[in-house]
Amino acid sequence: MREIKMFVDSADLIEIERLGRSDLVSGFTTNPTLMRQAGVTEYEPFAQKVLSIANQKPVSFEVLADDVPTIRSQAHRIASWGSEVYVKIPVCSATGYPYLELINELANQGVNINVTAVLTQEQIAGAIRALGTSSKGIVSVFAGRIADTGIDPVDVFKGIPPRKSIDQIELLWASPREILNLRQAESCGCDIITMTPALWSKLDLLGKDLNEYSVETVQMFIRDAEEAGYVLLP
Repeated sequence: MREIKMFVDSADLIEIERLGRSDLVSGFTTNPTLMRQAGVTEYEPFAQKVLSIANQKPVSFEVLADDVPTIRSQAHRIASWGSEVYVKIPVCSATGYPYLELINELANQGVNINVTAVLTQEQIAGAIRALGTSSKGIVSVFAGRIADTGIDPVDVFKGIPPRKSIDQIELLWASPREILNLRQAESCGCDIITMTPALWSKLDLLGKDLNEYSVETVQMFIRDAEEAGYVLLP
């Protein structure tokens, strides 16, 4: 089984700094939704703070616009924040217009791009073609969202054409729901998986003895019932 890089997916500065100390962390990602949930009010000051605690590891920041000229401008601004920065650009607009031509243009200009919100085999193949060989790139496949629709994301990954020797383009398993996804991502050739702080806290369960886990589960039920003061009369 291949070794996979694990990125922290969060906008919580405390968690980013805490988890960033781990040798297991290879990079960081965030997005406007996570930022809003974390109470971020100003984008660039937040980004600069993340970069100051990221230990020179790659960080992906997303554009905010939904039109080509503004995305182009924002992409260059975000890229100027550092050589370790990847610019997250959605594979398409809010109305479904593909951004692959713009992605190709920016990649040819040397912008490191993380193509995000990718869900189909066609989008994966298109993103890989658009990134080409001009700069470093990531294709973020939202495997968790694929699974939410009842489709096995492993089948989606296995159905894409080989990437041959394009070493600078990495496939990323995004929106994992459980630690099993880490093993699935490894098995189908992903280079990166993003993990929220909640998932990072479950890494200790990897390979845990199931009989032991069963006993611990029963202990938890008993403890919670006692602490809640539940009484069931005979």
